[in-house]
Amino acid sequence: MAEPQALSAIQKSIIPIAAFTANGDLAQLKTALAAGLDAGLTVNEIKEILVQLYAYAGFPRSLNGINTLMTLLDERQAQGITDETGPDASPLPADMDKDDYGARVRAKLAGWETIPPPSGYQLFAPIIDTFLKEHLFADIFARDVLDFQSRELATIAALAAMTGTGGQLFFHLGAAMNTGLTATQMTDFITVIEANVGKEEAEGAADILERVLSNRA
Repeated sequence: MAEPQALSAIQKSIIPIAAFTANGDLAQLKTALAAGLDAGLTVNEIKEILVQLYAYAGFPRSLNGINTLMTLLDERQAQGITDETGPDASPLPADMDKDDYGARVRAKLAGWETIPPPSGYQLFAPIIDTFLKEHLFADIFARDVLDFQSRELATIAALAAMTGTGGQLFFHLGAAMNTGLTATQMTDFITVIEANVGKEEAEGAADILERVLSNRA
């Protein structure tokens, strides 16, 4: 089977939503949210993107995004537009070992065959590693409203739109490819960033993507 040659319309619509949530451009975000709904994203899928981004861009940007979505939905309803709510997240198992689950998700995204022993920041500030495993990669990533590809697209878009996040963008561009996104699709991601967010952001992401692809060659 031939690999996909481009991101789908829905996948593309995730990128500006995440980017403008992260950089705080609410006027552009409102336009991107409307485009996402028109492309076929459900209300719950968009809410999930905005909720996830608090882990990367902070609660203020996430809450601003959610409030922008609420305003847009009210306006669309007044115009007679009915947007699909979509399924909510399935309940997580009561006996779920979040530390183990989160560690395995992070390892899968990183492309690690085994989970390495703690090092660096994990030893210096172990509680942040606990939060990463149990909250981000378990509480959030285990919610089945979005698949891992969609979550990683949102993550790399947010990181590309922010400054000082090159190290994290390097990891997550690789993680996005480890979810099955292809090099062609990652180039498509850069194109969407340039067309919607800006040339500077696209060039910065493209430089990091080149390093990621070189490491995977």
